[in-house]
Amino acid sequence: MRISASLTHAPGQHQVVLRTGDAEHTLAVAAKAAGGGSATNGGEFLMLALATCYCNDLYREAARLGVVLERVEVQAEAEFAGIGLAARNVRYRARVQSPAPPDTIARLLRETDAVAEVHNTLRQGVPVQRIDGGPT
Repeated sequence: MRISASLTHAPGQHQVVLRTGDAEHTLAVAAKAAGGGSATNGGEFLMLALATCYCNDLYREAARLGVVLERVEVQAEAEFAGIGLAARNVRYRARVQSPAPPDTIARLLRETDAVAEVHNTLRQGVPVQRIDGGPT
């Protein structure tokens, strides 16, 4: 399955389009008030990717294990020391409300951590390659 994100920015215009397979949708992201670009930075989106991945995967794995989830909260954070430096101290936490016993929830959290795709991508240090797109 191919997943992609694209954005177009020009004065007064900031459009984000996301696609998974054949399913496409837009995401409302404000333009930066002063200057060009997005009001949301890449580090914030990276943390959102971690939180979203874990949340979605919790529901997927809960269904697999027959666990009912009433509420999920995920918070992800990292430190960025400066321009051009990779994130460090990347961490996340999750809180789950469920009628399931605590040991079942602990298992769900552990097993979801092991299969969370965005987390595993960062853990493996996958290379990122710039491709010349040519003039637009």
